[in-house]
Amino acid sequence: MKISKLVVFKSAVMAGITIGIAGWGYLVTTNIIGAVLFAFGLLTVVSYKMKLYTGTAGFVEFRDDNNKLQIIKPLAELLLVLVGNIIGCLLVGLLARLSPLELTQAAQNILQGRLNVGPLSGGLLAIGCGFIMTTTVTFARKGQYLPLLFGVPLFIVCGFPHCVADAFYYLTVPFDFISNNIGDVLLFYISIVFGNFLGCNLYRIVMKSNPE
Repeated sequence: MKISKLVVFKSAVMAGITIGIAGWGYLVTTNIIGAVLFAFGLLTVVSYKMKLYTGTAGFVEFRDDNNKLQIIKPLAELLLVLVGNIIGCLLVGLLARLSPLELTQAAQNILQGRLNVGPLSGGLLAIGCGFIMTTTVTFARKGQYLPLLFGVPLFIVCGFPHCVADAFYYLTVPFDFISNNIGDVLLFYISIVFGNFLGCNLYRIVMKSNPE
């Protein structure tokens, strides 16, 4: 059954809100406990079947019912999901600025670390996150959630960027820091979006089949 773009967009916004809340929990501690808490976000996304960029990219169909290759339409739908995710993260990021906790400084530390890595290395590292995400979602769709509980903390402790989680961190950083580094931030972000996409599709690129 075809889902309307509005429904997809609203689902993507909710997924962004969920990941933002999970990221909020991580910023409180920024250690292994926070990494484990972050798994709440992905568990919620999978359970409610929300549209998350990294949970969708590895399952996008690039052939129609007639087995004809199509590129523009599925990528446009994936972009819609990403935009919705970012808006959801923005809403939680604005709320995080009201918190008495030191969330903005923790977020700035993460962003500074990303910028120190650089866009090329960041994009390559993001491949690892994408692969983990598609793998854990594949298991979760079959009712097996243990890989997700391990996979989420794994990509965090490995330092693999997740473009939706990073969107929340960047949108929580003090505005002056962002404005002073806007070019570098955008370049790095674009690189990890592509890196996540490649990682999400790594299995079927190599194995020539859908992960499910």
